[in-house]
Amino acid sequence: MLATRGRSKGVRTLRGWAINVLQEAGAIQECEEHGWAKERADPHARERALDLARRDLPAGVSREEAAGVVRDVLDSIGDTCPECPPSESA
Repeated sequence: MLATRGRSKGVRTLRGWAINVLQEAGAIQECEEHGWAKERADPHARERALDLARRDLPAGVSREEAAGVVRDVLDSIGDTCPECPPSESA
């Protein structure tokens, strides 16, 4: 899981850039209580993130590599916060 609080706004890694792209596209959101990133499970947001990644590339990164990093980061983020109690199913 990925915590989003306490980070500076400057992007220092390709992974950090990918997290920013996913946030901008609305593909991930932050747990309001604990700060962990959570996937929104929105296929349209995922596609928006991949489109953004292909258009707004970091220097020296190919379109394929940028899209791959965004996919890898999104695949590493779950849809629940590890610190929140499990929701009870009815």
